[in-house]
Amino acid sequence: MAKQQKIRTIVFFGNHFENFFIKQTPKVRDKIIWTFDLIEELDQVPDTYLKHLEGTQGLYEIRVQTGSNIFRIFCFFDQGKLVVLANGFQKKTQKTPKSEIRKALKIKDEYYESKK
Repeated sequence: MAKQQKIRTIVFFGNHFENFFIKQTPKVRDKIIWTFDLIEELDQVPDTYLKHLEGTQGLYEIRVQTGSNIFRIFCFFDQGKLVVLANGFQKKTQKTPKSEIRKALKIKDEYYESKK
């Protein structure tokens, strides 16, 4: 089966996401990559995989689940089609930790600052 045309492109900024990714098991890494492919290729990405984080300006979370393990990867858009990855973490409670949101917003600010 031919690979679909990409609608979006996922890029890394700094090593925030990479540091999280390399600590995961091969099974979790495979699921993260599968989710990234979905986000890049689907016109309408279901909320199950990509959702705007309420109360933030343009911060989204990529949602990955393997078994009972839930992972979140924060990201934001640049020019509509570029998905820039910020930080990732394993979700252990219902509420997303505010410290992780602050970290993602700081990364987003650094990204836009670096483009000036």
